[in-house]
Parts: sequence; C-alpha cells; structure tokens
Amino acid sequence: MLSRILIVEDEERMRKLLTMLLSDLPVCFVEARDGKEAWELFNTEQPDLIISDLKLPGIHGMDLLKMIKERNSEVPVIVITAYGSIESAVDAIRMGAFDYITKPFEEERIRVCVTKALRVVRLLSEVRHLRQEIERRHNFENIIGESEPMCQVLRLAGEVALTDTTVLVTGESGTGKELISKAIHFNSKRATGPLVAVNCATVPTSLLEAEMFGYEKGAFTGAVMRKPGKFELASGGTLFLDEIGDMNLDMQAKLLRVLEEQEFERLGGTRPVKVDIRLIAATNKDLGKLVRQKKFREDLYYRINVFPINIPPLRKRKEDIPLLARHFVKQLGEAMGKKNLRFTGEAISYLQSRHWRGNVRELKNIIERAMILCQGESITRRHLFTDETSTFESMNNADLSKLSQIILDQGALDLEGLEKEIIKQALKKAKNNVSKAARLLGLSRATLRYRLEKYKIPV
Repeated sequence: MLSRILIVEDEERMRKLLTMLLSDLPVCFVEARDGKEAWELFNTEQPDLIISDLKLPGIHGMDLLKMIKERNSEVPVIVITAYGSIESAVDAIRMGAFDYITKPFEEERIRVCVTKALRVVRLLSEVRHLRQEIERRHNFENIIGESEPMCQVLRLAGEVALTDTTVLVTGESGTGKELISKAIHFNSKRATGPLVAVNCATVPTSLLEAEMFGYEKGAFTGAVMRKPGKFELASGGTLFLDEIGDMNLDMQAKLLRVLEEQEFERLGGTRPVKVDIRLIAATNKDLGKLVRQKKFREDLYYRINVFPINIPPLRKRKEDIPLLARHFVKQLGEAMGKKNLRFTGEAISYLQSRHWRGNVRELKNIIERAMILCQGESITRRHLFTDETSTFESMNNADLSKLSQIILDQGALDLEGLEKEIIKQALKKAKNNVSKAARLLGLSRATLRYRLEKYKIPV
C-alpha cells in the first residue's frame, strides 16, 4: 500500500522538485499551495507524512504545524526552511516536527529524512494494529459463556475494570483466570499502560526477589548492569501475579510493603523507587486455608482480597460447553484448514457428561485432537479421545493396530506423545515426504503441517 505524502509549498517549482526526488519511493503525492489549502487536505486526505515550508501565505507554517499536532500528534511533519533560518527549524522541532531540511535541497538528505519518517509511520501503524488485536482478543465479548455463573463473573469483572481496585481472581487450573485478568486490564483506564505478568510458581524462590524488584550493577555476582524489576516495568499499568499462593512468606512480606507504600528499593540499591501499579493476583489454591496453616500471610491476604472474583469450574457451567466447543473449532479451523466442521448431537452430549478436571484448557485440547482425526464434516463421539476413557473404545481396527505397535515399542504414552510418535513414524515410512505422510495418516497436508509446527518436528 502506497504512503500518502502531503507537500505544502507555495512555489510550484519546488513542489515539482520534491515529487521528482521522491518519485521512486512507494508513495503518492497530494499538493497544497498555502496553509489554508494544506489544512483542508490534511483533514480530507489523511496523509501519512507532511513536508511543509515554514513561510506560507495564509496560515503560517508554524501555525499549521501546531494545528496538525493538536489534531493528530502521530503524523510526522518535515519542515522546510531557508538556509540561515535554522532557529525557526529548531523551534519547529520543539513543537513536534519530525525533522527539517534546508534550501537548497540535498537529494540524499531529503530521501533519508523521508524514508526514516515513513518507517516510523509503518511502525506506529503496526503497534496500533497489534494493540487493537490484543485488546480485541482479551475483550470481555471474547470470553465465551452465557451461563448464570459466567454472567456473574463478567458483571463483576466489568465493574471492577473501571476502578484501580486490587483484584483477586480464584478458580481451578484451566478455568481462564489469566484471560479474565487481561480483560480487566484492557478495559481499564490503564489499558494504554503495560501489563506485566509474573508466574510465581515458575520463578525459583532464589530469583523471585531480583525478578520483582530488579537490581543495581554489582549487587551480586553476575549483576554486570542495572536491571529494572517487574514492579518498575509495570508502573503506569497493571502487574499480574499468577499463582500467588506459591509465593514464599519472606517474599510475601516484601510484596505487602510495596503495595502499601508504592515504593521499593532495587537489590543493591539505596534509593527508593516510586511506582504506580494496579495489582491483579490469581491462584488456584484456597488462600484462606493457607492462612490458617500459616503458609500465607493474613495481612497480605486481606490486602489483595479487596475484590474477589471466583471463576466456576466447567462442570458447574455445562451449558457453556457447546459454545466453547464451537468457538475452539472456529479458532483452530483456520490453522488446520478445516473451517466447516460441526459436532454431532452424540458428541456434544458426551462432552457435557464429563467431569472436566482440566476445565476449559482440557476441553480445548480434546477438541484439537478431534479435529485432527476428523476427515469428514462432523466431529463424532469416536473422535473424542479423553484421559478418563480408554482410547481403544473409540478406534477402528486400523488405528488400534498402529497404536498397539507404538505402545509395545515405547511403553505407556500420553495422548499428545502418542500423536507425535505416530507422525514421526509416518514421516519415516514416507521418507520425509509430507504429502505422502499425510495420506498415510488420513490427514490433509495443511493439518499435518500444523502438527509438525506444533510439535517442532523437523522434516
């Protein structure tokens, strides 16, 4: 797509010179003869970049720059000034101009300046697109569920998102605690700020303090430079502490102090660092029980339990299962090349009958496996391999023969390991010919490619 450049210059000769010098770039031009015409074209044509002389009839170039920046501060403006009027160019830079060029033009100078400005425009566009995509993905509307328990969760999350209140999200593993937490952030007034996540269960206890507070150069062996911690990085936004129930008591005391005083010291530091964060914590543990067992600080518990949101397990909102199943089929269908799959009534009934210890995460995994095995347009009960039932009861003789050989050779495997091993054996038999291996497995080439990427199987 061509970038649109607005050239504002009262001399026709200079406008033609500029378009000639930049004509081989991927751009198109809009031209204005004075400040008034430039302002009208800016509002109607929405240019990506503006090159403007400072001395213009009608609206002066400096006034035009101010008007443009007040309307859209992201549009870069390159100002043109006569040699000897550098002071004006410096003033323009202070007002937000991207850069300046002097008359007479040096071709290389203006080309470098314009190329750099267009690169900034593209980066800003990409960042804007990525942020919109993230916000869309974590919007409350994309959290699937119409059951009464989930409606209550969404009501609470929507109300607390409008505040800076600390939130404690609880629920079993796989229920969507992180998804709800992200949705709260992206629907809050802090949405433009950072969202920094820390999983307290995965960071070793010995490293957690340095990870959270950062450290100064020389604070310990290997600290060769200053490193900001998660609190510092999250300032102005939200800090999401996942699995906070796994945090040790010593770290809990330090966390409580930061939450109360909104400041801390880096490891090896002597000066307090002020922060402005909103805390969202999540856990699959019963913190009240941990408090009674003296494994979690009571004062910290009451400090983070200001606004509790409990996400119900999938077995307590089974009316949401058909919606979730169809959502995952649609979501995964693009990558797998299977866009029109549907479930039989028997398959939906089976899904609703299960206990779902792994909740939504387990449901998604089972749907993904079913989509791989399904060669028609309908996902049936036969395609739904689960951890609670024997895989053999849903398989035909050919499938059973293949899997039996692998199990005898490899021993007991989990379902994903079994899928991976089957793909490896098929590739070996097909001498790494992906199309042939797909036919051996009864899969489409696109589906097999998807599995190869997921399991990082080299071809």
